[in-house]
Amino acid sequence: MKELLSIEKEILLKINVDKSWSFADKTIKDTTYITHGYYTYPAKFIPQLASRLINELSKENDIVIDPFMGSGTTIVESIVNKRIGIGTDINDIAYLVTKVKTTPIKPLALMGEMNKIELDLQNRLNGQYDFFLNKSKELLPNNERIDYWFLPIQKDKLSIIFTRILEIQNKDVRDFFFVAFAQILKSCSIWLQKSVKPTRDKNKKIYEPLPLFLNQLKKMIRKHYYFDKILDVKIKEEINNYRIVRCEDARNLPFEDEKATLIITSPPYVTSYEYADLHQLPSLWFGYLDELSEFRKKFIGSAYKEREAVDLKSSLAEETFLLLGDNKKGREVKNYFADMLESFIEMKRVLKKSGKACIVIGNTQFKGVKILNAEIFKEQLENIGFRTYDIIHREIPSKMLPSTRDISNGQFVKSSSDSLKLAYPTEYILVMEKL
Repeated sequence: MKELLSIEKEILLKINVDKSWSFADKTIKDTTYITHGYYTYPAKFIPQLASRLINELSKENDIVIDPFMGSGTTIVESIVNKRIGIGTDINDIAYLVTKVKTTPIKPLALMGEMNKIELDLQNRLNGQYDFFLNKSKELLPNNERIDYWFLPIQKDKLSIIFTRILEIQNKDVRDFFFVAFAQILKSCSIWLQKSVKPTRDKNKKIYEPLPLFLNQLKKMIRKHYYFDKILDVKIKEEINNYRIVRCEDARNLPFEDEKATLIITSPPYVTSYEYADLHQLPSLWFGYLDELSEFRKKFIGSAYKEREAVDLKSSLAEETFLLLGDNKKGREVKNYFADMLESFIEMKRVLKKSGKACIVIGNTQFKGVKILNAEIFKEQLENIGFRTYDIIHREIPSKMLPSTRDISNGQFVKSSSDSLKLAYPTEYILVMEKL
């Protein structure tokens, strides 16, 4: 193991774990309440964490921003708690899921559309199969990776469902149905079901897409009913004033200066292209992805970027880069911390004076080098005009993230080998205050 030389290394380990922030008593039912269970999203923090931060560090009608909003946990909890939730994410799937999870729709409208689509699809997948299959092929994105992941019979049936969803006139309802469609794609593909890595299983059980799709819709509609019940009437009526989400880069936030009270976010880790891999199935169907290598370039820390010399505002970050060396992996890490620095500068711009930025992050290893993300982030933030308001050290009892990494290359892997390293047994919430 290559060791960092700085005397400040791993200083956060001395902070005791605060059990109250682990939420270990919460069940899956608790953490997927209302709209939080619509779509399986990697590395998301639980809504109870976001809700506690929102209620402790802001008041009603304050602006809460998540620059890496992912599946929209912070945005949902902001509007539920009568704040204005604003979020961005570079991933089109994240944008779609967050928009759907935070859009009020009358439950009766969803039920009526589901009843119509069920009858239509039963007809199209049986009596008029060939006609509607030919029609769907005209609308399906022409991408050979769809054929890589889906058997012909599965692709045909899914394409008929996909085409029928496109016929829904109301865009909010249509997007709702598309999230249900996105959620069933892994089960209907030959992606190894228990793997978060893109691995094919050619002997995988064949699932019928229509029952999966309808069951997912019914679950989502039930959850949406409870979301509709608890959301404040004024917020439902003026949702576009209380919820703003964009498919944008966290390093260029489309928001005004010094308006936000609070930022709550969980940024991607060093190998952020893994998030791109995990979302490739719906990205293929919705036409968001042409070439996977190009898709990965959008994400934080891409090794494809060529940078001039950059001040990372962190001696620990510079030292980490030196240990890794000036190679592809080293450039990934350097670009990652340079990209994160740019996003922190944007966070400072949109926050009011004394506003708080809550960064949820853990430490890990990459190519045998300890990556002290939390310590580096703290150093970067302090060097651009923040002070440390609080640091919370929490256990991660049930974060949807692969639990192990291969020490040799930093990639997520199965947890079957004794030689593998637990990726994130604990993490930190850095609560930083703008000076």
